[in-house]
Amino acid sequence: MDLMKYIRTIEDFPKKGISFKDVTTLLKEGDAFKYSVKAIADKLRELDVDIIVGPEARGFIFGAPVAYELGIGFVPVRKPGKLPSETARYEYELEYGMDALEIHKDSIKKDTRVAIVDDLLATGGTVRSAVKLVEQLGGKVVHIAFLIELEDLKGRENLKDYDISSMIKY
Repeated sequence: MDLMKYIRTIEDFPKKGISFKDVTTLLKEGDAFKYSVKAIADKLRELDVDIIVGPEARGFIFGAPVAYELGIGFVPVRKPGKLPSETARYEYELEYGMDALEIHKDSIKKDTRVAIVDDLLATGGTVRSAVKLVEQLGGKVVHIAFLIELEDLKGRENLKDYDISSMIKY
């Protein structure tokens, strides 16, 4: 299935010079959404994954149904202050300042085989933070799956030590 035809590009969003890849147009098309989830799940099925981790917010949209398809659990990685129990935190640099992500400390056990699922690989900063959180808790990231990859931003270089797949490349 040609998934690229379901992705809307919005120029100059959220700021001038950005070509935003809008997945909401794919999500509203049941066959395309189902195909995307199943294709990611099929890739992960052969890797003996124990749990799926998805970064806020679009990682939830793709990660949770992939976990469901595989019959395994899903763990959200969220912005600070959004998770109700004790969390591990990882801070990372943005172009202009700092940001952080958190995960429940009891969500990943030592040697758990983890796949991270997100909608888009740009620079890789957010997903790298999710990787660091999983590893901080003793988990092993066996694969990182994306729907979309923006190749010009070279996010793979930021994640070069990990097995990565993407379904749509721009």
